[in-house]
Amino acid sequence: MPAPSDYPPEPPRDCPLCPRLATFREEQRIAHPDWFNAPVPRFGDPEAWLAIVGLAPGLQGANRTGRPFTGDASGPLLYETLIKFGLASGSYDARPDDGLRLHGAMIVNAVRCLPPHNKPTPEEMRTCRPFLENDLADRPKLKVVVALGQIAHQSAVKALGGRLPKAPFGHGNVHRMPSGVIVVDSYHCSRYNQNTGVLTAEMLEAVFERAIVLGS
Repeated sequence: MPAPSDYPPEPPRDCPLCPRLATFREEQRIAHPDWFNAPVPRFGDPEAWLAIVGLAPGLQGANRTGRPFTGDASGPLLYETLIKFGLASGSYDARPDDGLRLHGAMIVNAVRCLPPHNKPTPEEMRTCRPFLENDLADRPKLKVVVALGQIAHQSAVKALGGRLPKAPFGHGNVHRMPSGVIVVDSYHCSRYNQNTGVLTAEMLEAVFERAIVLGS
């Protein structure tokens, strides 16, 4: 696998690095030719001090719209929380041209392409990780990473040079990486987690409250 420095800033539209994901992407292009159906780029402020790491594009969400957490049930909770804390402005209307802007924050997925059943393989996570490494390394003001879910946590810790045995995942857990960047864990804001009460608006707000304190 190429070194992170050999990777482009964003994967190309027809990225071939993960054959299973490339095949699935082509299937979606045939089934839904008007959808984005490509690796979803990061979204947010180039001068971000806060990075929010998700798992991967959702079928009806980012894979359709081309913007992270946009178009499915996870978006309203996340973006409304960011607006509440001044990390975003505008209105979230579930489309990439809604005018929403992030301030001091960036959103990026650990895996850039839609995986079948929302489950990337370990090899796909490893293959895509250099894009995440480059994204995080390219933020000179980066202080805090909020990891949404266990897979995002694992990818973020590894991308930042940390060791998973020393940084166990748990909602609200805080981990300082060798670079000094702090990772704050949260349960993912998926429809399932919201519907079952695994993650509430108050729980997600508490995570961002802590991230702001740690980043100040």
